[in-house]
Amino acid sequence: MTTVCLVGEPETDLRYELLSRETAREALATYDLRSPFENSIALDTVSLGAAVSLCNDLNWYLVRFVDEVLIREPSITRDEWLSRTLATAVRNDAVRREETDRFLKLYGLEDGRLVEPMYLARSDDAELPEYDLRDVDETVGVRVTREEFDD
Repeated sequence: MTTVCLVGEPETDLRYELLSRETAREALATYDLRSPFENSIALDTVSLGAAVSLCNDLNWYLVRFVDEVLIREPSITRDEWLSRTLATAVRNDAVRREETDRFLKLYGLEDGRLVEPMYLARSDDAELPEYDLRDVDETVGVRVTREEFDD
């Protein structure tokens, strides 16, 4: 199962914004929704292609109410998320699955909320540099494309 997690913009109530609109509510109706982070909605799809397609279907809402789209594909990694851009590139065969682990956006996790992303590049020995923007108990890694890393 591929997991999609939509993280809402700080000033919006993501669940309300999505479920109060008929088209988004219908698109999400068949999924079991949960909230792994504050102001987020996560759901499982059958494949990476289905996850990307769902995001494409919800795009009008995503650009208005969502701060971050995270996709976890267990055939690529069980511990880290992929950005929507990277997941789309993998689905379209523009990036090979084994070439997704170099560039990361690392979030701190504080009281269930994703905080202050830090961009990191893995060294060749795959060792991840430590998150040092603030003292947090956990971190959440999001693999990104080179273009997202350079922005």
